[in-house]
Amino acid sequence: MKIALTGTPGTGKSTVADMANAGFIVIHLNDLIKSGYYEGIDEERGCLIADVERLSRLVEGMEGDIILEGHVSHLMPVDAIVVLRASPGALRERLRRRGWSEAKISENVEAEALDAILIEALETGKKVYEVDTTNLTPTQVRDALVEIIRGTDKYAPGSVDFSEEAFL
Repeated sequence: MKIALTGTPGTGKSTVADMANAGFIVIHLNDLIKSGYYEGIDEERGCLIADVERLSRLVEGMEGDIILEGHVSHLMPVDAIVVLRASPGALRERLRRRGWSEAKISENVEAEALDAILIEALETGKKVYEVDTTNLTPTQVRDALVEIIRGTDKYAPGSVDFSEEAFL
């Protein structure tokens, strides 16, 4: 089984993936992107542009129980998608602690408020789960991920709505 662990930067993907250890191999897509799976550089944002087609071919050939962590993991050939969410206020604070520019923070906060990654995940037609990490500890988020892996019907998409907080 291949599971995508996705979400806007700052929602807790890397932290939770590193804690998961539920019999799954964890693959951090950003590490693969940095190692050459990119098609260019976005000079304005200061980041690499993932080569989604090459990454997809690589993932397609992987076998076993795998958690693919990264904000483009929902675009990979997976069996299920877990979208981690965080309120715009919490996200803004987390990204500030990383030292991100206000422009980059605002872009990501807006994407979160508008459900950008959730919508992309739902458009794949795969099984999608949504976990609000705003007031959860990393251990609680990890436990939610383990519940999802074990087949829970909790965490249905559509239960998280940050649109009212978008520009506070």
